[in-house]
Amino acid sequence: MTVIREEDFIASIADALQYISYYHSPDFIHALHDAYQHEKSPAARDAMAQILVNSRLCAEGHRPICQDTGIVVVFLRVGMDVRWAGTQSVEEMINAGVRRAYLDADNPLRASVVNDPAGTRTNTGDNTPAVVHTELVAGNRIDISIAAKGGGSENKARFTVLNPSDDIVEWVLKTVPTLGAGWCPPGILGIGIGGTPEKAMLLAKQSLMTPIDIQALRQRGPQNSAEELRLTLFDKVNALGIGAQGLGGLTTVLDVKVLDYPTHAASQPVALIPNCAATRHIHFTLDGNGPAQLPVPRLEDWPDITLASQDKARRVDLDSLTPEQARDWQPGETLLLCGRLLTGRDAAHKKLIDRLDRGEPLPEGVNLRGRFIYYVGPVDAVRDEVVGPAGPTTATRMDKFTDTLLEKTGLLGMIGKAERGPAAIESIARHGAVYLIATGGAAYLVSKAIRSSKIIAFPELGMEAIQEFVVEDMPVTVAVDSHGESIHEKGPAQWQARIAGIPVVSE
Repeated sequence: MTVIREEDFIASIADALQYISYYHSPDFIHALHDAYQHEKSPAARDAMAQILVNSRLCAEGHRPICQDTGIVVVFLRVGMDVRWAGTQSVEEMINAGVRRAYLDADNPLRASVVNDPAGTRTNTGDNTPAVVHTELVAGNRIDISIAAKGGGSENKARFTVLNPSDDIVEWVLKTVPTLGAGWCPPGILGIGIGGTPEKAMLLAKQSLMTPIDIQALRQRGPQNSAEELRLTLFDKVNALGIGAQGLGGLTTVLDVKVLDYPTHAASQPVALIPNCAATRHIHFTLDGNGPAQLPVPRLEDWPDITLASQDKARRVDLDSLTPEQARDWQPGETLLLCGRLLTGRDAAHKKLIDRLDRGEPLPEGVNLRGRFIYYVGPVDAVRDEVVGPAGPTTATRMDKFTDTLLEKTGLLGMIGKAERGPAAIESIARHGAVYLIATGGAAYLVSKAIRSSKIIAFPELGMEAIQEFVVEDMPVTVAVDSHGESIHEKGPAQWQARIAGIPVVSE
């Protein structure tokens, strides 16, 4: 009988979470590089380049690929001939491993899990508890699949129950465009079909734990309906033209995964869950011979990528910028930001709006007139870092606050990721403001442009506190200009037409 020691199990969980925080799997790197080489959209190609460069920097520096280091999801297949040597339950051991990984002094990971989700939403401080799914199987080993899923992609999970005669492809093609770009494409779509509603969702999540192999599948040919569906959806989703970061382009997904399960004759449950460009997951086995030994990737696995020339980008001095100057910016244009900007996410926005609604002044140092606010919750800094990985969060969560801030504070612009909703775009145009995006999945690269950081308001919010960054050549793309034109509407529409062979009338 195999004996699994408590410390071996805890150490394996902790090591795996640290590992996937800074190592992309080689299959993802190779698939993304191939997509990068074939991409014709300059904006999408540059976004892919930033993700690839960021990935190599993280592998070298052992720092998180994305500032959102996720909620931990664990799938266990426990052999019935396994005996545990320890005093804690399986979930207690998993949470001990999560705690160890996220509080690691050399590479602290951002704690994003909150307790009392419908009430106080208090951060647990160590990213516990994990979400654990356990299955008892024949054998004397434990198979462990572990993932760290960021909120940007998890929030785009979708579920439906179709009629048995309904078309799954049609539903997916209607659903994917509604996800926007908050899930940070290019990534992977997981599709679960059958069983019951909760089973379909689990199948979709499990499907994302497997390596990218769509091109190998195309070469050997499909052998069942699920594989046929994968190939069909891969081609049709990419034909939507959404592209990297939603900027428009040839590649939206690097793979489509499908798992199915027998279902009721009257039902067709279908779940869709995307994996973002961080795509953090790993599989390993414990057999009683100590903790898992995870393979260390070779730096040769990462391609040598050169970022777009900064000479072609417009440098912007945030400290002297005027609204008149910002009106010249065009959707899709690359800017390099220099100077001071403020940070703020959901919790900080709520506090600011509450003060404005009560007629109270904003906190000392929070003067938004003519300034930019960056939607970010960075990882804690280590060693000589000014700030840890500091990539953007999904901007649509701040849409409901946007008009009030623009109206009452004189805010000039915002920086985040993904699209803005119609009301926010209308407000941006009405106030002559602008919205910029940084590349989701390039958090460590972005942090290299931050020269100083200090907390100026709401320190009790932790990573959501308002900080002032001084940045130098921080790369961003104009997503919504001062007239309300959005690259997330214009770009995908143009590239969908190009892919379909329809002439594009204007650029």
